[in-house]
Amino acid sequence: MFILQKIVYLNNKKTFIVERVKLELEFVIKSSPTILYQYLSTPSGLVEWFCDDVNIKGSKQYSFFWDGSENKAELVKKVNGKLIKFKLLDNPSDEYFQFEVTKDELTGDIGLLITDFVDEDEVEEMNLLWESQVTDLKHALGLA
Repeated sequence: MFILQKIVYLNNKKTFIVERVKLELEFVIKSSPTILYQYLSTPSGLVEWFCDDVNIKGSKQYSFFWDGSENKAELVKKVNGKLIKFKLLDNPSDEYFQFEVTKDELTGDIGLLITDFVDEDEVEEMNLLWESQVTDLKHALGLA
């Protein structure tokens, strides 16, 4: 795999910065869109498949916990029953992660579209991670 890198000089030292890429993954979820959305948008739903714990301060400040590590995020967009979008505060300002409930107009299948930003050299690893997370989601929904 070819990795695009930027070369930046910090304190007269050559530093390589790996490019970040937008990752969009769609999964068919044979569930009610209402129930699926609850697993994407509520603390009790998220801890079933996405993170170890989540705390909400106010209406927009979230703290996600994985293996004891805290990642703070801001809720930037919410469309009830359809979409929830977060911006991790430690990531570049134009990056976010998003969960969107979709419906295929032809088949009627309910889907989950996940958008995330990852280092270009970690695309394959993140694909596997998201597949594992969605498998956990399907188990939580009683589908697997």
